[in-house]
Amino acid sequence: MSKSVYRVHYIQHVPYEGIGYIGEWVKENGCELSVTKIYEEHLFPNPETFDLLVVMGGPMGAYDEDIYPWLKGEKEFIRQAIDTDKAVLGICLGSQLIANVLGAKVYPAKEKEIGWWPVTFTGSIAQELFGSKEVSPAVFQWHGDTFDLPENTKLLASGNICPNQAFLYKENVLALQFHFEATEGSCNDIIDNGYDEQAVGKYIQPKVDILDGFCHIPESNRIMKTILDNLAKRL
Repeated sequence: MSKSVYRVHYIQHVPYEGIGYIGEWVKENGCELSVTKIYEEHLFPNPETFDLLVVMGGPMGAYDEDIYPWLKGEKEFIRQAIDTDKAVLGICLGSQLIANVLGAKVYPAKEKEIGWWPVTFTGSIAQELFGSKEVSPAVFQWHGDTFDLPENTKLLASGNICPNQAFLYKENVLALQFHFEATEGSCNDIIDNGYDEQAVGKYIQPKVDILDGFCHIPESNRIMKTILDNLAKRL
């Protein structure tokens, strides 16, 4: 880690979708941690007060500014963090917001992806950044939207339903459509608050299959640790 104290700020959109394993990494590395909770009264901090911005997920769409007017301000804040060369990590909705900020279109996917579905890592940069020998791991997916690949970015992962699952902008802005940060607790929180027993779809797993997929959590967290270590080295 290039700094003696690494400062992490994250944006949380709903009470039941926190930072999962990222919180463990923060503690292990003695980092400073701060948060903006969108669902409470909030002000965004000065980008000079953090080194890494993590933008978490949520059920809203990146294009829903008419329904959620605060999205405009959040996008401006993400743009400011990118322009001041902060490390930025977007997960699920966070990845869609980064894509939109970089000029790409975000829109409903052909199918919702809910559960443990594989993505395929593309290129040597993905292997280096993720530190994974497995080319197509099963990852925790929970989204109905997808995005076009922004200009001047590198595609890092793709899937059957959503060809753009992860990308890198410059060397320090990473967008992940899926959840390497997932823990048993964070998965259960999302299931308890977002799973529709009546939902039917080819890529919507039964709840029992999602719970069985918890065996993939250790490898997902190992990859997230590698990602965070690598982002820290690039500052």
